[in-house]
Amino acid sequence: MRLKNEIEKISKEAKEASKVLAKSSTEIKNKALLSMSKELKQKSSTIIRENKKDLAHARKLKLSKAMIDRLTLDKERIKEMADSVKAVASLEDPCGAIDKMWKRPNGLVIGKMRVAIGVIGIIYESRPNVTADCASLCIKSGNAVILKGGSESINSNIAIYKILRNCLKNQGLPKEAIGMVASTDRKSVSCLLKMDEYLDLIIPRGGEGLIRMVAKESRIPVIKHYKGVCHVYVDREADIKKALNICINAKVQRPGVCNAMETLLVDKKIAKEFMPLVIGKLKAQGVEIRGCKATRALVKGIKLAKESDWYEEFLDLILAVRVVDGIDEAIAHIAEYGSNHSDTIVTEDFQRALKFLKEVDSSCVYSNASTRFTDGFQFGFGAEIGISTDKIHARGPMALEELTSYKYIVFGDGQIRK
Repeated sequence: MRLKNEIEKISKEAKEASKVLAKSSTEIKNKALLSMSKELKQKSSTIIRENKKDLAHARKLKLSKAMIDRLTLDKERIKEMADSVKAVASLEDPCGAIDKMWKRPNGLVIGKMRVAIGVIGIIYESRPNVTADCASLCIKSGNAVILKGGSESINSNIAIYKILRNCLKNQGLPKEAIGMVASTDRKSVSCLLKMDEYLDLIIPRGGEGLIRMVAKESRIPVIKHYKGVCHVYVDREADIKKALNICINAKVQRPGVCNAMETLLVDKKIAKEFMPLVIGKLKAQGVEIRGCKATRALVKGIKLAKESDWYEEFLDLILAVRVVDGIDEAIAHIAEYGSNHSDTIVTEDFQRALKFLKEVDSSCVYSNASTRFTDGFQFGFGAEIGISTDKIHARGPMALEELTSYKYIVFGDGQIRK
C-alpha cells in the first residue's frame, strides 16, 4: 500500500506539472535544457562516482559484457549525453505548430495543431543515458515524464535525475515535471502501469521480457518494440569493399544494442567470393559465426545454425549467416524471421535497392548503410525517446514530433449547421 501511495503521489504531481509545462514558452524550456546540459558536464565526477557503484554491483552479479557496456558512463559518454540535451534545445518546438489548414465551402477554416500528450512513463533497463535523453525530449515537447529505470543502474539514474530536476526548479518550471520511481521493488512497475488516471503513455525500453510484460499488464497505451533482429543482405550487385565495411560496423561497433546486425544474408552468386572475406574479418573481431549448410561448405570450422538462431537477438558477438537465392529469398527470410526493426541491402543496382526498400516491412529500411544508424540522434532528432516497430501513431526512432498529438482548431464567423 505504501508503494502504491508513493507512486500515485509522483503521478499526481506529474499530471499537475504537465499542465504548466504544456503552456510554457519555448524560450523557458530551452533555458532549462541548456542548464541541464551544462550541469551534466560540470557534475560528471558525481555521476561517474555513482555509476561506479552500479558497475561494481553488475560485476558481482556477473552480468554480460554487453550489459556492462550499456551501463558504463565515463566523461566522454556524459559529454555525449549533455550534447544530446543541448541538441534537443536547438530543435524546433513542435508544440503549437499548425500542420495544415484548409477552408470549407461554408467558410470554416480548419487546422491541425500539435499539442503535448501529457504525462509519459518511461520504463527502461541498463542504460543511464536514457534518463537524460527521455527527460529532455519530454520537457521540450511539453510533457511531464516519470522515469522507472532498472535496479542495475539505480545510483546512476538518481544522480542524473537530481541534476535535471534541480535545473527545472532553477528556471521556474515545476520540478515535478520530471519524476522518478526509485524503488527497486519489481512491484513498482506493475503499480505504475495502473496509473491510467494520471499517465497518458508508456514507453518501455529494454529486453523483450520486460517489454512483453509491460504490454500485457499496462492499462495505459504502450508504444514499443520487442527486439531488434536486424539483417544485412549483401546482394549479387554489391560493392565488396563497401559490403565488408557495412557488415563489420553493423555487427562489431556495438553488438549489445537493438540496431546491431544479428543475421547476415548473402546472395549465392557472390557467396563464394564474399563469405571467406567477411567471416574472416568477423572472426578476427571475436565474432562467433553460426552458418547455414551452404555457408559451412564455403568456410570451414563454423557452427551449424539452428532454426532458433534466425529468430535470435543475440546482443553479443554472435552472428547467424545464411546464403540465399537472390533478393526475393532475402526479403522472404526477413519477413519470416525479422522483428520489423532495421534491415539493409548492399547493392549498386538502384532498382534492386528500391525493391528492397519498398518490400521489406520494417520501421527503418536502408540501402548501402549500416543498421547502426537507427537512432534518434543519428537521424537528427537530438535524441530519442525509444524505437517503435508499431504502425499506429509512431514508427522507428521517436523524438519530439512523436511525443505530441494534435487537436483540430476551427475558425468561424457565425456559421451554424443546417
